Amino acid sequence: MTTPRIADFRDAPVPVDSPIDPAKLIAGEPHPTVDNRYSDASQQFHCGIWTSRPGKWRVSYAEHEFCHLLAGRVRLTGEDGRAVEFGPGDAFVVPSGFTGTWETLEAARKYYAIFERSG
Repeated sequence: MTTPRIADFRDAPVPVDSPIDPAKLIAGEPHPTVDNRYSDASQQFHCGIWTSRPGKWRVSYAEHEFCHLLAGRVRLTGEDGRAVEFGPGDAFVVPSGFTGTWETLEAARKYYAIFERSG
């Protein structure tokens, strides 16, 4: 058995574009990127770095996502109208089943860890 390799976030892979579905885009040109640093063998757990310019779009989470905002400001608003804003240093979890909007108020950068059940 091979010892698993440590996922070192100091390594610098090239981020890839992660476009928003135009049908979900409400405002702005967010141009998000994803720099996935780790995915487990089951492809259920992923973590890395995400960036976005200002914009707003509809979201519907099938996965659980832990976020640690490194820079910028974001606002998440649920279908019930409840809005929560986060800034640099804030950490939060978006649970599976959350629906509403994600708004990047100021260019943002975050660490993410996602768990999505298979099947």
